[in-house]
Amino acid sequence: MVSQKSIYPSLFPEEELNENISSERKEYDLTSLFERLAKSDFRSRFHLSMKDREYIMEKGLPTIRKHAEDFVAKRLAPAVIPNDGKQTPMRGHPVFLAQHATGCCCRGCFFKWHHIPAGRALTKEEQEYAVAVLMAWIEKQMNKG
Repeated sequence: MVSQKSIYPSLFPEEELNENISSERKEYDLTSLFERLAKSDFRSRFHLSMKDREYIMEKGLPTIRKHAEDFVAKRLAPAVIPNDGKQTPMRGHPVFLAQHATGCCCRGCFFKWHHIPAGRALTKEEQEYAVAVLMAWIEKQMNKG
């Protein structure tokens, strides 16, 4: 039997692509990371506000993931970041909060918390890991109620 997908082209090719990508995502055990982050007075003070939660619900997690991917690629992944340590705002987007809460805000913090050295561009896999950490924190926050 031939599926309808092969007969009729998709009207939403991006959604079809996203379905394929999500099934290929690597799973990470972030238990010990989140336990260490919880012991940090600075990292543990970050929480999503009601406005952040509403924004996430309005946009949806796939869109928030795309924002996280973009922020990581532009603000964390380059080998040289002229304003490293100051490139991530403290508010304005849920991903910014997640970056501070998880130590993915600058290369110094990224090294301290995730042991991925600065001074070189992040690999695609390291970028995917950073996004997975950010999304795990966001999802934990959304599930807290």
